[in-house]
Amino acid sequence: MSDKRKAPDVDLECFSSSPCMMHELDAETLGFKSNPDEQTPIDVACWRKAERARLVAERMKISTHDRTRIASEIAEKLDAILDKVEERLIGVYWPMHGEPDLRPWMERVRTGGAVCALPVVVERKAPLVFRTWHPDTPLEKGIAGIPAPTHGDPVIPDVLVIPMIGFDRKCHRLGYGGGYYDRTLASLANRPRVIGIGYSQTTLHTIHPQPHDILMDVVITECETTFRTITC
Repeated sequence: MSDKRKAPDVDLECFSSSPCMMHELDAETLGFKSNPDEQTPIDVACWRKAERARLVAERMKISTHDRTRIASEIAEKLDAILDKVEERLIGVYWPMHGEPDLRPWMERVRTGGAVCALPVVVERKAPLVFRTWHPDTPLEKGIAGIPAPTHGDPVIPDVLVIPMIGFDRKCHRLGYGGGYYDRTLASLANRPRVIGIGYSQTTLHTIHPQPHDILMDVVITECETTFRTITC
């Protein structure tokens, strides 16, 4: 029987970009005419906010059984593209609001020799810090109630597995709007391999990308693995 749940009251405002970022929207990047209506950038920002809420609500309708199955299928696809896992330092995520739960995969690759790390918000509107994780690592709830390691020196992943609310075929990711992953990737001298994780039902024609949106190298859903091309 389908485990249809009511979507939680997600406080997307604690993630979403503030109105003062509207000037960062670029008409050509968004695919609009060179002389768009002045309201268009605000319309796009409002559309993205509405899509976040809609997609989170939709994925919360996925049954627990199906969510577990999908996470397993995604894990298999991760295994297929990651070689020499015993040499990897992998940044993953702690699932929330119906995101694919990769914690069993984290434990499996960790026992296979990989080092896993979780993101930590140490300051609002600043890059994330990653700290290593294992099953006995003390965690505390941080921003939006996401558990994160309380202690440990920062590490820099060479593979970064990022959850997506939505995505498009050009490997753009629609996140919660806080820009934490974008800031983090922009701040790193050596960019890790970036893998976006999501549900196939959250595919969008476009996310209307902004200039600061950083492309994923790979997007994985339960249905397919999409690699970014030079034209993305």
